[in-house]
Amino acid sequence: EDRRRFLVIQIDGLSRAVFEKALAAGRLRVLGRLLRRGHLVLRPMSVGIPTSTPAFQAGVFYGVTPDIPGFHWYDKRARAEIYFPRPGAAELVEGRHAEGRRGIMEGGACYGCVFTGGATENLWTFARITHPARAGRSLLTLPTSALLLFWVVVKCLVLSGAEVARAVLRLIADPLGETRRGWRWLLFKIGLSIWLRQLFALSVTADLYRGAPAIYVNFLEYDVFAHAYGPLHRRALRALQRVDRSIAQLWRTVRRLPELRYDVYILSDHGQAPTRPFTEVSGGVSIEGVVLAAFSPGSESLGPRRLRRRARWLETYRRTRGQGLYQRYVNYMERDFPERVLPPEALRRLEPIRVVAAGPNAFVYVTDAEAPLPFEAIEARFPGAALELSRHPGVGFILARSARGPLCLYRGRVLSLREACTTGPFADREDRSVVLEGLTDLMEMPSAGDLVIYGIGAPGGHVSYLHEMGAHAGPSPEELQTFILHPPLIALPPSPLTRPSQLYSHFLGYREPRP
Repeated sequence: EDRRRFLVIQIDGLSRAVFEKALAAGRLRVLGRLLRRGHLVLRPMSVGIPTSTPAFQAGVFYGVTPDIPGFHWYDKRARAEIYFPRPGAAELVEGRHAEGRRGIMEGGACYGCVFTGGATENLWTFARITHPARAGRSLLTLPTSALLLFWVVVKCLVLSGAEVARAVLRLIADPLGETRRGWRWLLFKIGLSIWLRQLFALSVTADLYRGAPAIYVNFLEYDVFAHAYGPLHRRALRALQRVDRSIAQLWRTVRRLPELRYDVYILSDHGQAPTRPFTEVSGGVSIEGVVLAAFSPGSESLGPRRLRRRARWLETYRRTRGQGLYQRYVNYMERDFPERVLPPEALRRLEPIRVVAAGPNAFVYVTDAEAPLPFEAIEARFPGAALELSRHPGVGFILARSARGPLCLYRGRVLSLREACTTGPFADREDRSVVLEGLTDLMEMPSAGDLVIYGIGAPGGHVSYLHEMGAHAGPSPEELQTFILHPPLIALPPSPLTRPSQLYSHFLGYREPRP
């Protein structure tokens, strides 16, 4: 055929800085060898904001500027929370972005992604998590494939047994540390690092042999371990080495099939910033409790201890399951709180406030207004609350909308985004124009919160509003700056690459005959 084919290998969550450190340390032997020998060349890439997998893949697969502010948000129009692992959420979001667009994966196969991109076959894809489409069927159509599948199952059983044995030895050597980490990370490692990675590699190998026109595989394990332990932790780097070995397997297969004319791309959708949990700087209170306390009447007259107690109370109150607002208030007042903290009318005033923590970002919505509220309306309704929140030691900066354009609330000051890039939190960034463009895109999304709180750049270091040691969605260089490796004779879109949607036309071009 005149038409070429492509294989995209995504290493989820790997920043360019960590990639280069791993290369220099010799941890990525296969990728290092491919670069040294000129089989692939490296091109820097900025992935836009939010720095998250759903936003990146929507841009690459469909060429859109997505309305996807994070991994978890509240949709005012549908009056529902969107959380991608929840069944149906990714399918709903993909349907909105794919309408009237052609996906680059049409007729191809997709593994481990959030969206399908129109792939005929997909496995472990959030948009089809409960009904995968034909993925892996080619493994069972030939006796050779069945033999390979049997070999991989045996290999995975042996590796799983060895991992359990190592976990028992670690438990003996460090009972307290291993108990604190919990056994779920052992299950994650066995599931992601052994079974799922081997299954993806085998399925992609089968797709290569049958000549699938487009293949996209996302190796997830580095991202998972970087969230749990930090992007430079030894466990995360070992996961990266295992991905490197799977890339070697796929590269060998491509080299055996020159007649199928596959172009191989290796890229990352975002990086991760090292973070600490917000509760470590807030006295154990979640971001929801802090926001509700700041927005409650009379909070400016309370001392830190009283404000923290109110935050805990409000957080617990909002998690009750009573039928009515006043009944929930009475239930918790009687059971846990003997003193009267807020009168019922104040609680009714707080009821429209909804807080969604999504990593180093948290969205604040005023849910009785369907359209996004400008900062002026929020300030009139809750005087001084947002500015007071911007002074919290666990908050880096806060974004808001206004008639003049997006605003940045920073240490009690109200700045325009351009001012934030000259005298605010981004003044020392070399990529200020990219940050300005990305944050402007974010605040033009209808689904972004009325306020968007970031823990990136907090006074004591980067903070995540979830309990994680590595996080992404923000504008830090670690999250924003990644890479794409491509064959040296392939011409990517002109520099600089600052949005994933710039790659859409390139991959869509594989549908047309070319030399």
